[in-house]
Amino acid sequence: MNVQQRYRSGWQIAVLMLLSTVLAGCGINTIPTLDEQAKAAWSQVQNQYQRRADLIPNLVETVRGYAKHEEETLTAVVEARAKATSIQVDASTLDNPDKLKQFQQAQDQLSGALSRLMVVSERYPDLKANQNFLALQSQLEGTENRIAVARRDFILAVQNYNTELRTFPGRLWHSVLYSDLPMRDTFEATSPGADKAPQVKF
Repeated sequence: MNVQQRYRSGWQIAVLMLLSTVLAGCGINTIPTLDEQAKAAWSQVQNQYQRRADLIPNLVETVRGYAKHEEETLTAVVEARAKATSIQVDASTLDNPDKLKQFQQAQDQLSGALSRLMVVSERYPDLKANQNFLALQSQLEGTENRIAVARRDFILAVQNYNTELRTFPGRLWHSVLYSDLPMRDTFEATSPGADKAPQVKF
């Protein structure tokens, strides 16, 4: 290899390195990064909803021990939990707005059933004094707060992702390299106050 060929080869390598640096600086990786952040935020939403679902059987059994006449309310909670846990939205179905809406409606239905259960428990002073019930109530309250935070973080992650797809240079990169990644839907308030965690305090 003569000097001229080595010189040309050195320039080609330098140009490729400069081009890769410029492309990286222009946001070529921003869309997949934001996509992964939205998926990670969704995983946190799922984790918190699953944590709530895991608390419910113990809560129902504790209430049942003191409030045998409230079987209708307890059954509604159990059925709402079964429905909520049967609808799964993972990273592969996160782009399906109908599935996301079904998931949200099932979770909202479960929140409503839990709220009614907490109202019913007010009628039973012995239940309200039960240490197991108090511990479950505290865990449920903490979980509802974590659900609200996880949902907020997911909404923000999706907003950042969608904004990148709509603005320059993300719009350009999306049309050229990432056209398979769609805009994402997020949670919508389906009832007044749905964007706030239910109150489970006594």
